[in-house]
Amino acid sequence: MVTRVATVAFEGIEAVPVDVQVQITPGFPKITLVGLPDKAVKESSERVRAALVASGIGLPPKRITVNLAPADLPKEGSHYDLPIALGIMAAIGVMPQDGLDGYLALGELGLDGRLAHVGGILPAAIAAQSRELGLICAAPSGPEAAWAGENLEIIAADSLLALVNHLTGHQLAARPQPRKYVPSTGLPDLCDVRGQQVARRALEVAAAGGHNLLMIGPPGAGKSMLAARLPSILPPLNPRELLDVSMIQSIAGELVGGAISDRRPFRAPHHSASMAALVGGGLKVRPGEVSLAHNGVLFLDELPEFAPGVLDSLRQPLESGETVIARANARISYPSRVQLIAAMNPCKCGMAGTPGHTCRRGPACAHDYQSRVSGPFLDRIDLRIDVPAVTAADLIAPSLAGESSADVAARVAQARARQQQRYADHGAPGIHTNAAAGPSLIEALVNPDKESQTLLLQAAERFNLSARAYHRVLKVARTLADLGGDERVGRPHIAEALSYRLNFGAV
Repeated sequence: MVTRVATVAFEGIEAVPVDVQVQITPGFPKITLVGLPDKAVKESSERVRAALVASGIGLPPKRITVNLAPADLPKEGSHYDLPIALGIMAAIGVMPQDGLDGYLALGELGLDGRLAHVGGILPAAIAAQSRELGLICAAPSGPEAAWAGENLEIIAADSLLALVNHLTGHQLAARPQPRKYVPSTGLPDLCDVRGQQVARRALEVAAAGGHNLLMIGPPGAGKSMLAARLPSILPPLNPRELLDVSMIQSIAGELVGGAISDRRPFRAPHHSASMAALVGGGLKVRPGEVSLAHNGVLFLDELPEFAPGVLDSLRQPLESGETVIARANARISYPSRVQLIAAMNPCKCGMAGTPGHTCRRGPACAHDYQSRVSGPFLDRIDLRIDVPAVTAADLIAPSLAGESSADVAARVAQARARQQQRYADHGAPGIHTNAAAGPSLIEALVNPDKESQTLLLQAAERFNLSARAYHRVLKVARTLADLGGDERVGRPHIAEALSYRLNFGAV
């Protein structure tokens, strides 16, 4: 007789059905796992044996074969412990098989029989609901699973023994409730920034349209300070964005206590990050920083200090909004639609272009330093601004205190509402910002007048704008019009959009 328990394997954020099959036959007492298990799955046989013994469940002196079907799909992770244990218990008669038929199970077992949280609970819960199954998981995973829907039946137990008591009807466990993450501190406010009116304007434009932004300036000018305040002017995640972000965080094991937040992600990896850390990959093909920042902000400080190959690996995610990781035995994709904010010094010594300062290496200092960032990568950045140093007099003057984040966020929200409505009216409800619009769509929506077209054509010819750069200028101009409440893009919007792309130091 073969007993079966449903579980899942993860390919990106997709939960693929896996059937755990258990058969007990006469032979040498041993638990044998087949079906392409990795080392963590192979070690589950010892965890399952110890957990069953600790729960007072004795194993028969027979051969136990566990097959993880489909057999050609690699199985990774410790979440197979619980379905294997449930299959064995059903096979030896501790619980009826029909009590497990309507559930999908995943969780890690401790040697004492306790159930531990594993990553991927939210995608697994959504998969269970789509298959009209319930979900069996560890108690710490319950609040995360509850976000999949109120109609999903969830059994979240502390231990294997508590789970047996629930399934046999001796002691029922309460259904867990979804938990929302409430940060203990607020976001940094823009009113802390003194001066830097051009940078503040560019930050508002970037937030309103979801545009990529590059800031260049000497150390201490406030580039990192400005970037850290971008989340405070961005609108909260909508339900669909929240689900996508939470599923990626669930796979990465970054949902604290199963609680989710509507704050947009803000990821700021160190410049020593490897390619696998930034775009994803590794032994188990985990999501990288660009995927963990999906629907949020990826901040790259000290941009030229990143390895050139690592930066260039971001070109495809920035263009398509998706990271595809190809291996010999797997092809995994993660959503990666991010807003890139980058900051850099003008040269290695950091002070090129500053009045009264001369680089020791001469003009080559700035050129060599900035050339570490490739042209194709820069072509994907919409706004490029110089951030000059702020003097002590500027910091002392009270009149230079700018608007608060709440005031700027209100204008950003209005601009984004106009964009969302416009794209919905044009049959593209999945597009929420100008930066995400395709070339043909943005051309149809901008449709500049003759005077604006002439200005744009002259700039394209004089500065050799690529087709990508041309369309990105149109997107920024459309955002500027949205911020001003204008339905039609005019010459001032085109001129300002061009200034953000062309007036940028030596880059």
